[in-house]
Amino acid sequence: MLPSIDIEGQQALLDARVLIIGMGGLGSPVGLYLAAAGIGHMVISDFDEVDLSNLQRQIAHTTKHIGQPKVESAKQSFHQINPMIEITAINKKLEGDELLAQVKLADIVVDCCDNFETRFAINDACVAAKTPLVSGAAIRFEGQISVFDARDATCPCYNCLYPRDGSVAQNCSENGVIAPITGIIGSTQALETIKVLTGAGQSLQGRVLLLDALSMQWQSMRLPRNPNCPTCSNS
Repeated sequence: MLPSIDIEGQQALLDARVLIIGMGGLGSPVGLYLAAAGIGHMVISDFDEVDLSNLQRQIAHTTKHIGQPKVESAKQSFHQINPMIEITAINKKLEGDELLAQVKLADIVVDCCDNFETRFAINDACVAAKTPLVSGAAIRFEGQISVFDARDATCPCYNCLYPRDGSVAQNCSENGVIAPITGIIGSTQALETIKVLTGAGQSLQGRVLLLDALSMQWQSMRLPRNPNCPTCSNS
């Protein structure tokens, strides 16, 4: 019923292979909405187990899943929504050649992790493989999201936005996060993923969307490609 997606767009979702890295506060809504949207093959990766303290924001998991690997808990939840989709659960941290191999297989990557080391590794792999990347982050009452598409020679990458000097190395476990922020940002990541796969509308490529939830204000910031970026300048 949506003219910008139509039957062709739904088929594109069915044919797609989406790699979601991180099954926590962001990965939960991303996976739930993409499963409901009819993504044909979801590859989900995480190396952690479900903990009681996770449940206020990691909505793919429940109390009965405590102690289970997050990927197995999430797989059950996603299949409850859509048992027809294929789900590959990788219960370990993707690194190095294995990360690159999975990124090359994917039509799009959704970064739902909570640390900069992993985000930079994912970005490196996506630039090398020229695989679109939907990147999101949430901390305290703040969130951000952008789309980086290395198929476009003018598009910036994650390293154009943040340097690798460790000056922004913060995560939720050290700073806390209000639960609905992860839902808002994760849902937006799912939407951007659907838009990129179907070609609907205009994605957040070349822009960073910032949310200040305490004032409930969104800001859209233009992000040009850094001609001296150590990651993408020579790609």
